[in-house]
Amino acid sequence: MNRVNISFIIITSIVLISAAVAQQSKAPDYDALAQKLVNQCANIKEGQMVYIVGSERDLTLLENITVQVRKAGAFPLLSITNDRLEHRLYDDVPSKYDSQVDGMTKLMYNAVDAIIRIEASEKLDLLADIPVDRKVARSKAEATLGDILIKRNVKAVNFGNDFYPIAARAKQYHMNQAQLAEIFWAGMNTDYNKLQAIGRSLKELLVEAKDVQITSPSGTNLSVKITGQRPYVSDGIITDADLKEGYAGSNTYLPAGEIYVTPVPGTAQGKVIVDKFFFEGKEIKRLVLEFKDGKLMSMSAAIGLAPLKALYDAVSDAKDEFAFVDFGFNPDVVIPPGSSMDAWMVSGMVTVGIGNNIWAGGENKSRFSLSLHQLSGTVKLDGKILIDKGKLKLLEEKK
Repeated sequence: MNRVNISFIIITSIVLISAAVAQQSKAPDYDALAQKLVNQCANIKEGQMVYIVGSERDLTLLENITVQVRKAGAFPLLSITNDRLEHRLYDDVPSKYDSQVDGMTKLMYNAVDAIIRIEASEKLDLLADIPVDRKVARSKAEATLGDILIKRNVKAVNFGNDFYPIAARAKQYHMNQAQLAEIFWAGMNTDYNKLQAIGRSLKELLVEAKDVQITSPSGTNLSVKITGQRPYVSDGIITDADLKEGYAGSNTYLPAGEIYVTPVPGTAQGKVIVDKFFFEGKEIKRLVLEFKDGKLMSMSAAIGLAPLKALYDAVSDAKDEFAFVDFGFNPDVVIPPGSSMDAWMVSGMVTVGIGNNIWAGGENKSRFSLSLHQLSGTVKLDGKILIDKGKLKLLEEKK
């Protein structure tokens, strides 16, 4: 799970990829990275309690994060997982316990001040074989836990952002692991002051905007109103001012570089079309979502829709509501020629979605969320071009 807390079923069209940190040709300085995550990104203060979670793959980084938390005078709690464990928690645990609320996690979430999560799984289809009803039952139970984080405004640094350079993602992106790792770390090592400045400029534009029009070569043609809606920026650093903006301001996603805003309810009209979408490691071709008055009216695809539709049908809440628009602005995450890569923070990337939008400042707590990236999209704010065929004009004008 990413984008929101663990209470929700999240699906993204980020043509997934991955590459283990330990397998990179040039490993990062783990101690320097840990210092950045703890002191700059999470803004950990003396006396705070910090929950740190990641996989056994990243033990060196997790160890350094734990030490840096203590060096800041804060108190760490480290949790380690792996794909085998995650699957066994379904395979070996009776389904009658799926609806239980985790009492241990509940206690912890009522105590911690911050969470640092490192994207853990090495597989894109890890739970593809688990019955849909079991996944939905667990998501219902976990919703209670997510509500605690939202109510307490617990700050969270989410490291990976559906972009961690694992082998499976690299293969799906039609590149090798080393290439993906290089792009990932370029995004992580971006100039954060520059990123903050871009985010501020974009926020000024969105605050004043009323109408958003999105088109793409795939056939997307969507309009939505954002009049009076508050945009939020993920620039990699959680400041004290960000915390005052509530739960949406208290989370950041690394590599960073996104601005997102929820719609005026009932205003989304048109179609969103993605030529290639991956769900649980399987390709869906020509995925089409049609909207009317802010609601999803139909979902269709040329090939491969059944598994996604089964999960969508199993959720009975406000899953059909148009949820958000998201624009990437990290200038150092560049899609290489010939790659099918897409990711939230790519400069000029457009992402839209349905269902849960708590993470973006909305009120929809659906346990379902579907996010669709628009490659080479064009965005107009009140008729003026913000993104032109995948190029962020704000950045182009400053070159």
